[in-house]
Amino acid sequence: AARLFRRAANKGHAGAQNELGRCYKLGRGTPQDNDEAARLFRRAAEQGYALGQCSLAECHEKGKGVMQDSREAARLFGLAAEQGLAVAQFSLEQCHDEGRGVPRDVGEAARLYRLAADQ
Repeated sequence: AARLFRRAANKGHAGAQNELGRCYKLGRGTPQDNDEAARLFRRAAEQGYALGQCSLAECHEKGKGVMQDSREAARLFGLAAEQGLAVAQFSLEQCHDEGRGVPRDVGEAARLYRLAADQ
């Protein structure tokens, strides 16, 4: 699968870039490489691909392949959440609930939790 994702990713397909990034993140069909995973997630995210934004946010949240940066993680989760991605809405909810990368706001956390749960 990684070989096919690579061909499509090299042609600029955001979904394939994200999936190839997952292959590198998990070491499935490729050597495990967090730097390459983050690079591919960034390429997908820069195209506005919600899953790519969420994947890159997770990298920033954990400091895997990029510098740990809670603000950037929350920003990227927010971009993906605005596109209706439930996992991003839930992750952004956790940021607001715990004050990670954004000011703590339990009202906003509750709103995001409801959005994610309604899907």
